[in-house]
Amino acid sequence: MSERSGGQLVVDQLRRHGVERVFCVPGESYLDVLDALHDSPIETVVCRHEGGAAYMAEACGKLHGRPGVAMVTRGPGAANALVALHTAWQDATPVLLFVGLVPTAHRHREAFQEFDLRGWFGTTAKAVLTLDDPARAPELVARAVHEACTGRPGPVVIGVPEDVLVRRAEVDDVAPLPVSEGGLSGEDIAALGEMLARARRPLVVLGGSRWDADSCAAVTKWCERWEIPVATEFRSQDRIDHSSETYAGALGYGRDERLVRRLEQADLVLLIGGPLTDVNSEGFTVQRSSDARTVLISPDSSAWAHGTDLDRQIVASPSGFASAVQALPATGECRWREWTKAARQDHLDYATPKPDGSKRVDLGVVMAELAARLPHDAIITYGAGNHAIWAQRYLQHRVYPSLLSPRNGSMGYGVPAAVAAALSFPERQVVSVAGDGCFLMNAQELATAVSRDAKPLILVVDNGEYGTIRDHQEREYPGRVSGTALQNPDFAVFARSFGAFGEKVESTEDIGGALDRALASGTAAVLHLVTDPDVRCPS
Repeated sequence: MSERSGGQLVVDQLRRHGVERVFCVPGESYLDVLDALHDSPIETVVCRHEGGAAYMAEACGKLHGRPGVAMVTRGPGAANALVALHTAWQDATPVLLFVGLVPTAHRHREAFQEFDLRGWFGTTAKAVLTLDDPARAPELVARAVHEACTGRPGPVVIGVPEDVLVRRAEVDDVAPLPVSEGGLSGEDIAALGEMLARARRPLVVLGGSRWDADSCAAVTKWCERWEIPVATEFRSQDRIDHSSETYAGALGYGRDERLVRRLEQADLVLLIGGPLTDVNSEGFTVQRSSDARTVLISPDSSAWAHGTDLDRQIVASPSGFASAVQALPATGECRWREWTKAARQDHLDYATPKPDGSKRVDLGVVMAELAARLPHDAIITYGAGNHAIWAQRYLQHRVYPSLLSPRNGSMGYGVPAAVAAALSFPERQVVSVAGDGCFLMNAQELATAVSRDAKPLILVVDNGEYGTIRDHQEREYPGRVSGTALQNPDFAVFARSFGAFGEKVESTEDIGGALDRALASGTAAVLHLVTDPDVRCPS
């Protein structure tokens, strides 16, 4: 036990919990934490905007299953980070956001950049904590990590007042708290066996959080043994190897309508990892027969966000389910083999890239050319917008984790997520597919990528508009497009100004060579793809 400052205690406790890097925009409110990071093995990644830093932390939470860490200053800095906290909340991602605060003696006096920490974050975080005693720092950090990871994961906000951080205390570090995986009782296993014995058209839906490579492989193997078709939630495609003969595609926006019909026709649906939310159930409108059964296997005892009937709830993480369900081996002749084969064939037809007939760069061709060049363990990122439909439909996922995308539809996510992925897995190819609107929301993080020698490939789809919103306008207000046009720079020149590779592509026949040059560039790379604004979805 030694006397340390509050900032040093925070950093040492993060190290005790295995934190490898933090993402930050510096501020005078937490200088002592920055000083403690100076000699720490924890890597400090200096970002260009608090939203980008917090998105990077959220991406790391998805990649590693343990909290990504962001640090920002009070007031404006905290406000800028809030967008990523909403993503972490709706995507159930473990994140720690440290926010520097005004000195305790200045509280409630409208001090410079003062704000109400709990008032701002109380509805978008699992917990909002404030360090008021440096001796409590190890305990507080340990509690925050546990809260972020346990049950349904999510973000935790920790306020660190400027004066508390510089005060010293003599206290030991705290051991990490264990996180329960839950499990299946004998009654649960018997009930599942009985439901499967009666089923004729079962469907497994994989989603939510708390997955790892082992649980993905084990659940996939179990589904293959039972020959049950497997769908994934919106932007959860990496929960299963797409080469599996049981994989039937992804629900949610950009889905194959035939898969939605299968969800309606299924007489048994096993939801593993998370509930059937509005996005995956067509706004809670999916109609199923009165005798259909639904089972939710999730670490969240509240079944939060589940919007349809539920016949049985099992409180277990995917890992807890995977280890217990092996006691339920498939026996006898499979009654639904043709159902599974048909689902698989529908997916293969839907997921095969097809030209869109675009007058400019054809994104169907782009995805085919890109897929042919990517290794099996490539990591794909994208934010929100119609541009993402091509990537989520046509790019394959073979390993977990290999997809970073916000299920809350947050724009500006793709570039910071790509930077975080490239730092976490420098040996793997990272590709981000960004719309022109989405890209410019956090394009400044190219500076972070270049400064840290991160090498993601970013495809910027330039149709000169907020295409998704124009789609809605064309449907709801035909012929009255308003407020969606964009005036864009030359994104290739923009990229080169940061020291990245940049190339503009204006015709489909040029895409193969451009991809080869970008992938061989040895640095972060941006391809500016000029596309037809009238082609807003794959054909």
